[in-house]
Amino acid sequence: MYIYNVTINIDNSVHDEWLKWIKEHIPQVLATGKFSEARFTKVLIEEEMGGQTYSIQYRSYSRAALDAYYKEDADKLQIEGLEKFADKMLAFRTELEIIDVYSVNFK
Repeated sequence: MYIYNVTINIDNSVHDEWLKWIKEHIPQVLATGKFSEARFTKVLIEEEMGGQTYSIQYRSYSRAALDAYYKEDADKLQIEGLEKFADKMLAFRTELEIIDVYSVNFK
């Protein structure tokens, strides 16, 4: 299984507008049918550049689904954020492959 991780630093001047937008954007990414879920998290370490940093982890069904997302959907979905927030948003993307999942139950 694969995780498509998007880390975004957003300038404080547009933070509230961006937060509203991203909460609408995540369901649009999920609507592509290439991901089973998304986790939206705030990065708690302060960045030297300022602003606030978030991470969105989209869990892909497979390598083929992730490749199809890049081919069919990624450009279209990324452009809106780039146009809307321009130089007030810095985003980078990484892929993670899940090797093992561990959990504990203290019942």
